[in-house]
Amino acid sequence: MDSTHTIHVDVVSAEASIFSGEAKFVALPGEAGELGIYPRHTPLITRIKPGSVRIELVDGTEEFVFVAGGILEVQPNTVTVLSDTAIRGKDLDDEKANAAKAAAEDAVKNAKSELDLGKAQSELAVMAAQLAALRRYRQKK
Repeated sequence: MDSTHTIHVDVVSAEASIFSGEAKFVALPGEAGELGIYPRHTPLITRIKPGSVRIELVDGTEEFVFVAGGILEVQPNTVTVLSDTAIRGKDLDDEKANAAKAAAEDAVKNAKSELDLGKAQSELAVMAAQLAALRRYRQKK
């Protein structure tokens, strides 16, 4: 398949590259709801919520990566998901699954509390740090 029909997907955690490969489609939990990304998608940078990233591979199989939130960068030929914690579905064990679920529940609880100025500023600082990490990761490749 040529590159007009596929999109390169990288899922990166603080520790390592969790997934890197070509895909036909990616679905993930955006801040405002489920996002679906096909090749040649409009460029986009947004936050993602805790949940699963579903990657439809070229051969029709699917890969799942569970993320504890993070940011998503979409370029026409590349999707990059940057999350502090990301675990491939096939690597999940009960202990990791429970820890990921607890982290997701905490994130949901925190999201429901009102944003004050201090929290808003720290959110901006975190996003800036994540973007800087994303750029460093890109330069290493």
